[in-house]
Amino acid sequence: MESPFSRETIQKFEEMIKILNPCVDGYIYILDFDRDTFCISENAVERFCIPDSKYGNATEEFSKFVYAEDLETLTEDIEKVKRGEKNFHNLRYRWLDKCGKAVWINCRGNVLKDADGTPKFLVGCINEIGRKPKADNVSGLLGDVSLKDEILNHQGECLKGFVLRIGIDNFKEINENKGMEYGDMVLRRTAECIQAVTDREQMIYRIVADEFVVLDFEGVYEDGIKLYKRIRERIDLFIEENGYEVFYTISAGILDLSKILGQSYDNLMKLSEFALSKAKELGKNTCYTYVKGDYQEFLQKKELIRVMRHAVKNNFDGFETYYQPIIDINNNRLTGAETLLRFHTEETGMISPGEFIPLLEESGLIIPVGRWVLHQAMAACSRIQKIIPDFRVSVNVSYIQVLKSDMLNEIKEAAVTYGLPKGSVVMELTESGFLESDANFISFCDGLKDNGIPLALDDFGTGYSNFHYLYNLSPDTIKIDRSFTLKALNSSYEYGLLRHMVEMTHSIKLKLCIEGIETKDELDKICEINPDYIQGFYFGRPSPLGTFMKEYVEKKETE
Repeated sequence: MESPFSRETIQKFEEMIKILNPCVDGYIYILDFDRDTFCISENAVERFCIPDSKYGNATEEFSKFVYAEDLETLTEDIEKVKRGEKNFHNLRYRWLDKCGKAVWINCRGNVLKDADGTPKFLVGCINEIGRKPKADNVSGLLGDVSLKDEILNHQGECLKGFVLRIGIDNFKEINENKGMEYGDMVLRRTAECIQAVTDREQMIYRIVADEFVVLDFEGVYEDGIKLYKRIRERIDLFIEENGYEVFYTISAGILDLSKILGQSYDNLMKLSEFALSKAKELGKNTCYTYVKGDYQEFLQKKELIRVMRHAVKNNFDGFETYYQPIIDINNNRLTGAETLLRFHTEETGMISPGEFIPLLEESGLIIPVGRWVLHQAMAACSRIQKIIPDFRVSVNVSYIQVLKSDMLNEIKEAAVTYGLPKGSVVMELTESGFLESDANFISFCDGLKDNGIPLALDDFGTGYSNFHYLYNLSPDTIKIDRSFTLKALNSSYEYGLLRHMVEMTHSIKLKLCIEGIETKDELDKICEINPDYIQGFYFGRPSPLGTFMKEYVEKKETE
């Protein structure tokens, strides 16, 4: 009996695959059992490690693009189809893309048999399981896949206009407080607000989570700023109509396409994400226009974090502790030193602490680096106490260390390791660092007090000047920053304030250290108000331990 599927019919199927190739997202295929040939859409060859759109020795060639762990499962299923045990092939397994990465697919196919029921062909379609949809059903907008396609359609052109990337501020809180369903409603209504004020030529997409993109190839970036304001006004109207049941704002980042050299999809998404993040960093509920210089600064910070992370992994190479003398003004003798962190690279030389310390805190690297500094300081103190028995070393503590590490136990354990008596290590906290989390700091400071570890409140009076911290934290010493000192040296009013501060400090049994003294005249004037300790360039600049030992400690030993 003649087969209903002649060779000419199959050739027409193969031609249809070529015709349909650009029209479908999946990959259409034909597997010829008799000839052991495999024919598939050409776009699959571009995506996966497939030899060609049509090739022989099909079952043997599967091993080149089917993930090794899935090959046996596929072979067994194909054999069942050939034996007539299955009339439909439906299998999820993995193929290897051009980079060798495993990609999950769903392969489905109908079995075509000849007149006597012998399986001859497997014809079907393959879809990538993880591929994103082109539209978003929650907002009713096209998705990021469609956005990518639109930009790719203009590849090679010098694009003008703008990209406006919009994000809902604190959207997570809406989901947490109102639930996911309510959050979806907010997304949908936000999309409607955007659609209501956009022009016909402007294309709108929902990309990730609570973020939207408006693409405009006709206007200028100033139009994007105006559009952002219209969207904000529309959202404010929705919030009012909704009875203020939920209140939220939006931030946005704008790219002026005429000033962007790399106009690939990936680059535009990367820069627009930076622009939106910058808007949120500036306080949210605002719009930021991308500036290349800001982005370069951002990249430099990322590079510095990378370099410091590498340094931490390599035994803190590049980090160094410096020590600045603290003088007891009552007997004019060295009583201690503040430990100061320094960092340098071969390319840049010494990097300012004002630049790298905030990045240590931002990245969390302050945890291991702070622990290393603590051990360096305690080792130095132990060494110096062999010559100056009552010597004390001060160590700055970041609020990140207190919030995210067991700082108190680390201090106690390190003191035991280096055999230091109680009171040898002073922990310095900066007043402005703990405003948001004073309860945590009060607990930490109570722990210091219970274990006989002195606490100094650094930069007192330069930040928020909340005197109740003196009561809550019960420090042993407060330190006056040079900026405050300079004001006192140049203003009789400020000088009077500083005098009263010293008197107040002494009245509640605290010590006071004045920082930033650089000249003999400054020292003489400050000594008139009777502080306890002085620190500044007049007595010595911060220096490595070797230099500090030679200039301040060993000199003391020979006296």
